[in-house]
Amino acid sequence: MNDLHGYYLEDLSIGMSASYAKTITEADVVLFAGISGDDNPVHLNAEYAKTTPFKERIVHGMFSAALISAVLGTRLPGPGAIYVDQEIKFKAPVHIGDTVVASAEVVEINEQRRRVKLKTVCKVGDKVVAEGYATNMVDRRPAE
Repeated sequence: MNDLHGYYLEDLSIGMSASYAKTITEADVVLFAGISGDDNPVHLNAEYAKTTPFKERIVHGMFSAALISAVLGTRLPGPGAIYVDQEIKFKAPVHIGDTVVASAEVVEINEQRRRVKLKTVCKVGDKVVAEGYATNMVDRRPAE
């Protein structure tokens, strides 16, 4: 793997994994709301959030999905891979100040179709906050 290209299909094997960690700040939540257009008050308004089952503001679920994208796009498979599909289930809320660790593990490689399936998990401490599976299209190693 180099800075301009991640792993090639031939470099990958079942069980390979990578992760990315991010501590979520107030600014992250406000910026994500602006970028995504999701200004649901449960994310931005503390008084409103007190009236919800969460009792406080929560981070956008798709912010966790964006951290999965960071793993896939920068670490495994890395630059050059194309994010084709994501199945995700949100299991628990994330709060401002939490550190989310997003990880991906190769679980299936389809060499003919150049597809790599990865199990994706986001955790805060030992608690799973989101999990699912992603599919990436990965380049073959160029002929020399």
